[in-house]
Amino acid sequence: MMRGIAIVVCATALLGNGGRLSAQAAPAKSSPVMINTGPVEPAKPKPLLPEAFAGWEAAGPIKTIADVAEADSANAGALKEYEFSGAAVGNFKRGAESLSIHALSFKNVSGTFGAYSYFRQNGWPKADIGTGGTSSGNRVIFWQGNTVIDATFSKIGPMSAAELRELASLLPVPQGNKALVPPILASLPQGSLDKQTTHYAEGPAGYAGGGGVLPPGLVGFDRDAETVTASYSLRSGPATLTLIDYPTPQMAEAQETKIREYIKAGKQAQPAWPKPLADSDVASLEVRRSGPLVALVSGDAIPEESHKLISTVHYDADLTAIPQPTESEVSRTGRLLMGIAAIVIVGSGAAILLGFFLGGGRALYRLARGKPVSTVYDVEFISLHLED
Repeated sequence: MMRGIAIVVCATALLGNGGRLSAQAAPAKSSPVMINTGPVEPAKPKPLLPEAFAGWEAAGPIKTIADVAEADSANAGALKEYEFSGAAVGNFKRGAESLSIHALSFKNVSGTFGAYSYFRQNGWPKADIGTGGTSSGNRVIFWQGNTVIDATFSKIGPMSAAELRELASLLPVPQGNKALVPPILASLPQGSLDKQTTHYAEGPAGYAGGGGVLPPGLVGFDRDAETVTASYSLRSGPATLTLIDYPTPQMAEAQETKIREYIKAGKQAQPAWPKPLADSDVASLEVRRSGPLVALVSGDAIPEESHKLISTVHYDADLTAIPQPTESEVSRTGRLLMGIAAIVIVGSGAAILLGFFLGGGRALYRLARGKPVSTVYDVEFISLHLED
């Protein structure tokens, strides 16, 4: 009877554990996961102008413009050369004051700086706003990233510059190669340079509008030339330095010859000298080439100072490491086979040397014992000389 009770108890325990095991083993039902297989919407680009900043609020919808002719018909040619990409116009209010902002966007920083230098007039004072700024009365122009801002206040106040600096911090910032300034600017001599007179051009319209000294057709913009023009305050008088950057030194050499001949022709030159060139002291005009750069100095400074200024122009070749293509499969296989061959040669040499030393050592040992070398391979027996 006790045996029967034990059997019943064991069976009950097994059934209870089995039930619990079944409950634990049964997977819990999870709610279905919804997977969105539709296209992912790209992030919206940062607006060119914010709706509000520094207490200013948009008085109406900010107008975005894609057509360069609608953005600025009078300067459409130059803006195209600087690679115009869009514009925005907004009117802002703060109490009884008003602020009109015209924002121009470009594909890269080079075009942005060029457009800024195109609109900035010589003699306008510097304003510490954005990357570079200037002002004239109630009008302020500055550039930041790939945007040029032209702002007109109804009334300039002591905090106007700080308010525009806050606006500059909200503007889009380009990345990578688009954030590089024109390399030609680094070739400008810094001594006696009036930085507020620097004008960068990528085409004939921007060059002529920025006070270019030479006829635009003589510069060679059809050969992808870039120019920078700047004024210098020398002791004997003002001088203007023009730098032209060509893709190759050969192009620069050919264009230098044409510019020299044009300067030498004087009043008989065709086309006629532009006013900045005609107003210069002929004795101070000088042309010089350095690598792909062609420099022209003009103005009213004495020849000695003009020559000294143009002599400081020097092109430094900046060598940049160019990423090489990845190693091909053929090259990898060749390197593998060469490695295997090297291992075989080294191993074979080691085996030969080892055999030579071991075999030679054995032969010398036999000679030392008075035996001929020919017996090196003889089998030796140990005799115990056991006697009964």
